[in-house]
Amino acid sequence: MRNRTPVVNPEPPPKTEYDRPSKSQRKRDVTALQELGRELADLSRAQLAELELPEKLHQALLDYQTITAHEGKRRQYQYIGKLMRDIDPEPLREALQRFNGDSKAEVGDMHLAERWRERLLGEEGVLGEFANVYPATDLQQLRVLLRNAKKERETAKPPRDFRKLYQLIREQIDARRKAEAAPAGAGDEEAEE
Repeated sequence: MRNRTPVVNPEPPPKTEYDRPSKSQRKRDVTALQELGRELADLSRAQLAELELPEKLHQALLDYQTITAHEGKRRQYQYIGKLMRDIDPEPLREALQRFNGDSKAEVGDMHLAERWRERLLGEEGVLGEFANVYPATDLQQLRVLLRNAKKERETAKPPRDFRKLYQLIREQIDARRKAEAAPAGAGDEEAEE
């Protein structure tokens, strides 16, 4: 019998560098886009209208909401994923976080509104401070909601006006944030008209 010793090449094979992602990575990316599309399809029509989506993708998302058959939903889901390949997903992810209340700014605004509500209900003289910070507030409506919310607390009634007060405060916070985010010249043009 012959002694067979394996031939070992002392030099490792040359490394090959790929100039594109692997097939597995591409599949993960496509699946992530499909999942993002599914989350977008769960949004309301009004929320979808706020997003600046291409017409085909917008219509595909609306169609997905109307399809009831399992196989039809699956195929539409894949079609949405295909359409999603042509757009930048980051602004959509940020919008989803905003709609879901996951963003830090959104959570911060919720806490700020809660603090304002508690201060308005508990401390005297805070109404003027609130009016200075948020000058667009309808003070008459705010006073009515404050009075009714205090009465609800005293009589242990359901907190209907307490919630409305929070919503009013939150609207003012959101309006101020949008005004601060708008370009400086945008408000001047409207004032001239």
